Amino acid sequence: MRGPHNIIRLVRTLATFERTGAIGVVLEAFEAPPRLRFVARILGWPFKWLGLKGDPTLPPATRALTALGPAYIKFGQILSTRPDVVGDELALQLKYLQDKLPPFPVSVAKAMIEAELAEPVDQIFSTFSDPVAAASIAQVHRATLAETGQEVAVKVLRPGIERAFRKDIDAFYFAAGVIEFLSPASRRLRPLDVVTHFDGVVQGELDLRLESAAAGEFVVNTAKDEGFQVPKPIWNLSGRTVLTMDWAEGINMADNAAIDAAGIDRKVLASRVLQLFLQHALRDGYFHADMHQGNLKVAANGDIIAYDFGIMGRLDEYTRRVYAEILFGFIRRDYRRVAEVHFEAGYVPADRDIDEFARALRVVGEPIFGMDATRISMARLLAYLFEVTERFGMETRTELILLQRTMVVVEGVARSLNPQTNIWNDAQPIVEGYIKDNVGPKALLRDLQKTAMVLARFGPKLPRLVEAQLVRQSRPEMPAPESRGLHPAAWMVLGAALALAGVLLGQAL
Repeated sequence: MRGPHNIIRLVRTLATFERTGAIGVVLEAFEAPPRLRFVARILGWPFKWLGLKGDPTLPPATRALTALGPAYIKFGQILSTRPDVVGDELALQLKYLQDKLPPFPVSVAKAMIEAELAEPVDQIFSTFSDPVAAASIAQVHRATLAETGQEVAVKVLRPGIERAFRKDIDAFYFAAGVIEFLSPASRRLRPLDVVTHFDGVVQGELDLRLESAAAGEFVVNTAKDEGFQVPKPIWNLSGRTVLTMDWAEGINMADNAAIDAAGIDRKVLASRVLQLFLQHALRDGYFHADMHQGNLKVAANGDIIAYDFGIMGRLDEYTRRVYAEILFGFIRRDYRRVAEVHFEAGYVPADRDIDEFARALRVVGEPIFGMDATRISMARLLAYLFEVTERFGMETRTELILLQRTMVVVEGVARSLNPQTNIWNDAQPIVEGYIKDNVGPKALLRDLQKTAMVLARFGPKLPRLVEAQLVRQSRPEMPAPESRGLHPAAWMVLGAALALAGVLLGQAL
């Protein structure tokens, strides 16, 4: 339930960070100003005794997030790929969250599999290992199919995870509501809509049938992508709480030493990660939206292997074109065109000055192009762009939040492989190729063809639809009926009468 009781959850968050010693680490990592540090310590310290203790063997930040629950763990997973934002020390601590969380017992996993598939585990699998990876939502076991001898990965949801995640999300809803109430200016950013969007995304992650479907679609889309592998789901051995897929052996994307030892070029790998993500987002409109290092491995031949398809992003064709034109405009430093695209898409109110907006965008882009590759950051660009769009009244686009967040995460993965990665150089061929095929005369002809096909399907109905619309237009508008609601005084009399009746009834009883 989304109510004031969530205040306790929010207070406990600060108290837990205080009790585990994480508050100082986090404030230092984010270089928080003195005033914010003071407020955070004052609000957390008196309630320290309410904080969760966590696992004392873990580093402070990891200890706090694992104690607080799955939503906080997800947040930590994202930050672990951003050493340029949180610093190398905190990023190293948070990498634990990607696939090294405490597992639940194998016996519990087997019981859940048997309940889901209605068949004994020993009859399905000839071997079934201890957990090989444990994350915030589920854990993975390596197994061998008894019937064929095929090696597979079996993913099992953590028991009780839906209820635990619901508590965290409810607290986030409450916080968003408080923010909107206390700060009317924040309503432009639609905090409640943002939380609702991510709530829907994560709820999909809690049903492994949806992940099976996502994996199947991703396999088809990426079948011809060179240097990229996606394990196929095994449908008859998957359900709501269990997902069985092909086993794919590889090196963890975070293990640079092992990648080097295997003779794989990390510079090539870093570029491939960025380019594949953009290709999937722009070409297919369907992309892996949780591409942190825990969900990526490197095959012996250098291919990238993607796992965990619980969070996928989808963009319609129009949004893809808008996004590509914005990126292309920044790459070419054509800020006027970037401004025009924002206005054409309705992202910025039409009453704003387009020339002023273009000038503000130049302030965003130009400093980045003068930077050394190690300092160019998509996170920084998005922060600057956010400031500009806020000033010009642009509302938060919930359909782009997942894309922007994933792009920041992917950039972090690429930087961990090659600190010299230049995101603009890697993005340029993909964006230019998309623009060439989807913006211009060729795209116009394709759009006209699609429009003609739609009209052909509805052809028999068009005369009646046009006639009905013309009839509606020709009819005079009828005046709206006058409201005959009770006068406020009548409502007061009625309320008093009901109250008196209640008193008399109480005396009679």
